Amino acid sequence: MDRFLYIAMNGAKNALHAQQTNANNLANVSTIGFKAQLDHFQRQDVYGPGFASRAYASDQQLGDDFKHGPVMTTGRDLDVTINGDGWFAVQADDGSTAYSRRGDFRTDPSGLLLNGANQIVMGEGGPITIPEFESLVIGRDGTISIRAAGQAANTLVAVDRLMLVKPEVSSLERGADGLFRTRDGFPAAPDASVTLTNGALEASNVNTVDAMVKMMEYARFYETQVKLMNTANDNDAASARLMRLSG
Repeated sequence: MDRFLYIAMNGAKNALHAQQTNANNLANVSTIGFKAQLDHFQRQDVYGPGFASRAYASDQQLGDDFKHGPVMTTGRDLDVTINGDGWFAVQADDGSTAYSRRGDFRTDPSGLLLNGANQIVMGEGGPITIPEFESLVIGRDGTISIRAAGQAANTLVAVDRLMLVKPEVSSLERGADGLFRTRDGFPAAPDASVTLTNGALEASNVNTVDAMVKMMEYARFYETQVKLMNTANDNDAASARLMRLSG
């Protein structure tokens, strides 16, 4: 009986874990540049003294879905999307360099360039600070040029260049803050082959329909495991009554 209850309990626990991952994906369906997390259920044998004759379904993290999300045209000067593979370098809250696909940039009152998650955007010389400007252009290669107040319409001055990198996705891992970092901890080198499109953003790659279907499947799986736990409890109670009768 205890083995029956243990298997059902682990099934319910793993269903909740899978639902948590799926719910996080759904919550970020509107997050610019978000990459969905992947997981799946697999057989997990229950080992102990003797042959492992029982197994339960275990939810395993597979990593992240790195396919590109759809591109949305915005026409905004500070919106950029990466063409194909590549990442923007940003400064995480702990001061480390991390990588993101978010291209919804803005400047704070001091001119510091931030993305939509309020993370500092890094240039090839460090955090990017943009002086007061009347117009701004982000080039295909990530160069940021501005026309300062009072300057002629054809006067553009290069301010900085976005740090664009293209490490192998197999070398990246997602942190608790949702940003990606290299597994070995060394920053990725700038890659001149990464290009941008101005006035557009990459949407989340989460498939809403697929995530909703998974939500229902995981809920049903959890309910099944709870029913099995209730059955184990009923069987235990029936066994106790039989023992009292036989006594």
